[in-house]
Parts: sequence; C-alpha cells; structure tokens
Amino acid sequence: MDSNKRPENMVRITTRELADKFIEEQVAAIRKQVGDKKVLLALSGGVDSSVVAALLIKAIGKQLVCVHVNHGLMRKGESEAVVEVFGKELDANLIYVNAADRFLDKLAGVSDPETKRKIIGNEFVVVFDEESRKLTGIDFLAQGTIYPDIIESKGVKAHHNVGGLPEEMKFELVEPVKLLYKDEVRVVGSALGLPDAMVYRQPFPGPGLGVRCTGAITRDRLETLRESDAILREEFDKAGLTSKVWQFFTVVPDFRSTGVRDGKRVFDWPVIIRAVNTVDAMSAEVPELDWAVLKKITDRILAEVPGVCRVLYDLSPKAPATIEWE
Repeated sequence: MDSNKRPENMVRITTRELADKFIEEQVAAIRKQVGDKKVLLALSGGVDSSVVAALLIKAIGKQLVCVHVNHGLMRKGESEAVVEVFGKELDANLIYVNAADRFLDKLAGVSDPETKRKIIGNEFVVVFDEESRKLTGIDFLAQGTIYPDIIESKGVKAHHNVGGLPEEMKFELVEPVKLLYKDEVRVVGSALGLPDAMVYRQPFPGPGLGVRCTGAITRDRLETLRESDAILREEFDKAGLTSKVWQFFTVVPDFRSTGVRDGKRVFDWPVIIRAVNTVDAMSAEVPELDWAVLKKITDRILAEVPGVCRVLYDLSPKAPATIEWE
C-alpha cells in the first residue's frame, strides 16, 4: 500500500480522544523508526512544524534537534514564542539562529516579488545547511508535511521541504502528520498541550512579511508593518474576530502619501488592512467589519506607529484580487 495515500477507512481526528490515540500510535512508530538516532527539524513556528516538534519531543526527547531560523520577516513576537514554548517550556534541544541582518542585506534594493521569494527560500536553505553541518550523528530529517501537501504537489511543498540541502547529507524522512488535514493537525496540537496562539496560527506565507512589505524592503518600513500588524491582531482578539475571520494582516506599500501632523505637512506611509474569509483559498470574500473596530484599529496605528498618515481597508474579493498583495 502507498504510504503517502490516506486509507479510505481512516477516521478523521475531530476529538481529544481520537487525537490521544493518534499520538500514542505515532510515538510508538517514531520510536521504532528512529531508535536511538538523532532527528533534525526546521522549526518555523507554524502549525505543522510545531506539532511535529511537540510529537517528536514526546517520543524521543533530546534526540530531536530543532533549528529555528529567524529571517527577520516574522510577525512581532513569533520567534520569541518559539523560544519560550520549545526552548523553555518543552525543554527542547533548540538551536536559535538570528539571521535577520543576513536576509535583509540580501533583499536590499530588490523589488520583484518572485526574486524576493527566491532569495528568502535560497538563503534559508544555506543557513539551515550551515547549521546542519555543525551537527554530528544526524540520520533523520523531520518535516511538517500534511496530506494536502501530498495531494497538491505530489510530494512535499517547498516551504516544508529542505531537500535543497546537498545530496551528500543523506537523511531518512520522518513525517508523522503526513496523512492529516490541517484541522486534524490542530486537534493533535491542542492535545499535545501547545498554546492556542500557535495551534490556531493563521496561514502565513513562506517569505513572511517580505510579501506584505511590498517592493524593495526597507528596515523602517518593515518595522512599521510589524507594529501595525501586531495592533491589528490585538484588536481582533479583543473584538472576538480572530476565530471568525480566516486571515487578516496589514500591508505597507512602497509609496508615501501626504498628511498633516502637529500642523505641519508630512509625507508618510499608508497602512492597508486586509481581511478575508474563504473555504479553500481559491476564492475569498471580505467581511463587513464593525465600524467601531476599524476606527479603533485606525486610531491606534496612527497614534502608535511612527511614519504612518493613512489607514485603509482593502475591500477587494478574490478574484480579481489575490489574498496577499505580492
């Protein structure tokens, strides 16, 4: 039987009881596959890699080596959360790499979206390769492949696949959630005790904030993006919208707009709020948000985030627009 094909009689994991049974089975399978060898995992902090990490820690503890690469394009507090949850609470064997300057230096002056994506993806492989070569006795590579990845790409999606590593680094794959759908992965993550903020994390593009800081990324505009996004997420939480809106974020485009502050003309950035609801991400609608919520978000961004003179709400559905701006 094809190990990448989900059995037709496989029960969907929808309850804590079913999740506990799945965890028990996978812990046994991981221990049987790995034995006393070491496993390497690129831990992004996303749902899939986080659940795989927690599952492997439960199964083999310090035999798992997690590498978290902070490329400087994470949302506010995300890398810190990875260190807190895995490095401190779960006592994982965690290597934290702050490569922000390295990524941002390579991205300086690059405005083409696809070129930016390639630089970020390629540099991640280089950094991960460098960290891998410092380690000894690694025989296995864990990946957060889930079933839609296999269906959609006949293999592993690029943001999970660090198969760009040199061929001489021969690893056997460990993919414990590869037959699960995203909602099932979340149930398993909750059963493993991961925080809701990590388990129910929104879809986040591989290039991170790099595709929301449109055009050539500058450090000051990237910081404006990070801070405005944090305010948006905080206010959505307060308004009870986080579980009701499929995805929401801010965009800071690479142009300025005229404004007035303290009686003087300024030339600052606009911040664009993007929020969508969708079932499959193939099409998306824009929710009608309460005016008071939008006004509160606007007031806070204008007051708390330097260099901003306008806040806009993107009303465009998909299609003709896409969910992300780049």
